[in-house]
Amino acid sequence: MFDLDGTLVDSRRDLADATNALLVELGALPLPVDTVAAMVGEGAAMLVRRALSASGLDPATPGALDSFLVHYEQRLLVHTRPYDGTREALADLQTICPLAVLTNKPTRPTISILDGLDLAGFFRWVVGGDTAHGRKPDPSGLRWLMRRAGADPRETILIGDSPIDRETAVRAGAGICLVRYGFGFLFPEGYGDALLADRPADLVARLTG
Repeated sequence: MFDLDGTLVDSRRDLADATNALLVELGALPLPVDTVAAMVGEGAAMLVRRALSASGLDPATPGALDSFLVHYEQRLLVHTRPYDGTREALADLQTICPLAVLTNKPTRPTISILDGLDLAGFFRWVVGGDTAHGRKPDPSGLRWLMRRAGADPRETILIGDSPIDRETAVRAGAGICLVRYGFGFLFPEGYGDALLADRPADLVARLTG
């Protein structure tokens, strides 16, 4: 099971541009790309609230989330690309086991990104953050995917780039592989029981070794 942003694709510039378009619209100054990237991981609503708070705006500003989603829809694939080696790793892993995406991004932009980057064919299932399963770290989506795949937690690994992904896996009793090439989250060796990968090319060896 793969996270999307910061794990499969580098989407930070498009997320930052959409966020900053919203902030400028509301009369605030834009934020640095890395600042916005550090706010990503718990869904669009949380990103918007964090950005508004950081800019001195009311995090509950009416219509802010809807406006952000419109801005982001216009920018989904301007700069967003798979990390180098991602397609090759997915192609190898696909021959070993079924793959899925579990993300806090809403389903519609998730599907658009996977289709637009020719990644959709690698995945049997996609669960976004706007489904009845809730958002990570709620493990409901991961448990649903395990049931669909006919896999128990000991046969399941969630690959992600944040503590949210790790917490999700722990709650579901699944394995966790944390990537250190994503949005700047740094995980030391021996970080709990997590596998660690420094680049997509490492994933096959880490997950099958």
